[in-house]
Parts: sequence; C-alpha cells; structure tokens
Amino acid sequence: MRLLLIEDDPTLGEGLRDFLRADGHRVDWCASLADTQALRGEPYDAWLVDWQLPDGSGVAWIDARRRRGEATPALLLTARDRLADRVQALDAGADDYLVKPFAPEELAARLRAVSRRSGSAGAAQSQRQYGNVMVDLTARAASVDGTRAELTAREWALLEALVLRSGRIVDKAELEKLVLGFDSVVASNALEVHVSALRRKLGRELIETVRGLGYRIGEAAA
Repeated sequence: MRLLLIEDDPTLGEGLRDFLRADGHRVDWCASLADTQALRGEPYDAWLVDWQLPDGSGVAWIDARRRRGEATPALLLTARDRLADRVQALDAGADDYLVKPFAPEELAARLRAVSRRSGSAGAAQSQRQYGNVMVDLTARAASVDGTRAELTAREWALLEALVLRSGRIVDKAELEKLVLGFDSVVASNALEVHVSALRRKLGRELIETVRGLGYRIGEAAA
C-alpha cells in the first residue's frame, strides 16, 4: 500500500515510517498539514493522520477532504481516548481510530482490515492490462503472458507510480521523489537503472521515454 503519514512527533513518525516500509508499504511522512501540500493530488491507499498537529487539526483535514468527495481510507492516530472524541472523528470521516500509545503491529493489522474492506469495491480497478503485461495494484504484482515477474521493491514502486498515472508524462524529479523518497541517498542514475530493469523484465514497449520530459505508460486496455 502507498501511505500518507501525517505525524509531528519525530520519534514516532520516523519509527512508524521505518516499520511500515519494512512491512512492505511505501510511506510518505509529513510532519505538518502544510507539508502535505507538495503531495496534493497524489494517489494513496490510506492516510494515517495525527489529530493534534502544529498547524491544525487532523480531524478537520480529513473532514475537508471528505467534503471534496475524496474517499481514501483514513486512520486517526491520537492520545484522545474519550468516547466523544471517537464519535467526533468517525463522524468527520475517519475510518478507524487508534489510541496512542499503540503497537505498530496493531496499526499494520488495522491497515490490512481497511484494505480488505475497500478491496472488494476496487478489485476490478486494481488490475490493469497493457498488451501482454498485467499489473495488479492490490496484489502488488506484475505478470507477462501469465508468468509473474520478480520485481524489487523500488522496481515495483516505479511501476506503480507510472501505472497510477497512465497516459500522463511523469517527469524525472517527480518519479525520483515518489520512488526513491525524500530522504534517500542514491546514485544520480538510480531512476534510469530501475527503468532499464523494468523494461528487461516486462518488455521494452511498456515504458516510453519522452525525451527531455520524463516517462510514460500508455492507457490500460478497457
């Protein structure tokens, strides 16, 4: 799953980010609501949101997005444990409510539950066909002529980023941010290495280089 974590406590934020990444998720961690503006419009499988943030309320942030019609599952992380607080958060659009302190394993289990609840509605949309290549976003898998391709975590992250933006040119800087992360120390040609690996495993025609602009995957078959 691709997750947006909004948590201002540096120790908790870093710990959750590292745990969830080790659990196989892609995590963008923001320490404030203002930091999320750079990621506005990005597709996420779930939001993990602290209630009390330096520049506002996580509950109000979720509520504003629900009013705009955004349906991404939201888990609220908070030290508030009163019944009235739970009711307020759930009524504002949170899908689950986790009281601090909590074990990271419980958060991971709740994410799996959220994924199961939302998976039935999105199962058909999660599979994308590109010629002889099938990409299953829910299973985090790609196959060529029915044979599963073995992808590294970053190869999958790159493929997922392009598939979610099918038909659109995605520039190199945006892909590096999405795939390699904000805080990664990597070689300058790391993105090109991953693109080359995907072409070798899935076919050269899948990913188009748009010279001077970025990369693109065409629209999936209807």
